[in-house]
Amino acid sequence: MTERKEERTAVTIDEMQEMLEELAEEIPEAFFEELNGGIVLLPRAERHPRGKGGLYTLGCYFSGGELGRYIAVYYGSFRRVFPNATRSELREELRKTLRHEFRHHVESLCGENGLEVEDEIFLQEYLRSLEER
Repeated sequence: MTERKEERTAVTIDEMQEMLEELAEEIPEAFFEELNGGIVLLPRAERHPRGKGGLYTLGCYFSGGELGRYIAVYYGSFRRVFPNATRSELREELRKTLRHEFRHHVESLCGENGLEVEDEIFLQEYLRSLEER
């Protein structure tokens, strides 16, 4: 029996929205506490403000301001970072991003910043790797 390979095709923003909604259902309801702005899928690609070259932000947690607490996911960034991903590969990356942003949310509610520290370490290592090239 031969294994059927999954086709690598671009996922539309509507298809990604559907994936995001399905993945959000995996998150325990308690984690949505005070996430009054919910999860928003934005069409744009978002370059990391401190990154150089091709560092894109896949998702971002916003903890205040006029719109309240919400998670933004950038469809355009996913298209740029994973242009040849299969649907299942893209879904897994979307799952990782969503869980990452939910961790920011939960830590924010608890007054913790462990993930912010991890993100900063990742960014510094990324910037150092660019200098070494």
